[in-house]
Amino acid sequence: MGFTELSHAFIAAKYYVYLKEIFGDRGEAAFLHATRYYGEQRGRRMAQRAIRDGKPLTYETYCQYGEWVNTEEVKAQGLGNQSETTSLSPDFQIHIHVCPWHTQFKNMGLPEAGLLYCKDLDASISRGFNPEIRYEVSQTLHDHDYCIQTIRNAGLTPESNMAKNPAGLRSFEYHCAHSYWAYREVCEAIFGEEGTRIAERVLDDFAAEYGKKMADTLAGYARTNFNIAD
Repeated sequence: MGFTELSHAFIAAKYYVYLKEIFGDRGEAAFLHATRYYGEQRGRRMAQRAIRDGKPLTYETYCQYGEWVNTEEVKAQGLGNQSETTSLSPDFQIHIHVCPWHTQFKNMGLPEAGLLYCKDLDASISRGFNPEIRYEVSQTLHDHDYCIQTIRNAGLTPESNMAKNPAGLRSFEYHCAHSYWAYREVCEAIFGEEGTRIAERVLDDFAAEYGKKMADTLAGYARTNFNIAD
């Protein structure tokens, strides 16, 4: 077992559990704020690489500079993302029928956490990349049969190249560490020592689920600046 989309979702789900349990509505607001913070950081890294390469910050470029692809472990379980394009222009729209993040939130009995996370994450990544792109998630797998994501006036044509640039991809070890530390940073900023205790509980739960070695790996990213592209 290694770092995958499932362990990535596990981290966010556990933060939701403790924030909601201890702080109620304030905890839920903090979770959404942290999700947006995390997503916007990812989008800014993508934009930095694109600008470095002389690319315009269009939706086509956004697709090319995405930081992840499904892991082989998740694909082998039949849990890799499965989607269909329902509109190319002027608005680009996809329906997502299978998603490992949805699967993990569902298996943990936390559809409410998944709904809060999924309705905002991709829009937050897009906002960090270029706030002029209108990225909308009108429904998710947590409360419907499929997820709908729409990018208004995306500017795509049949000739558009949306394939991801391998140079921009990052491992799920990196993504899991980023998620853990982004949520921890927000928890500590809002709730101080109580936020630190929540983050430590999340790390303990991660160790119990995935092993101490993987938890120690997350802890080792403490000094990483996730705001900047490497």
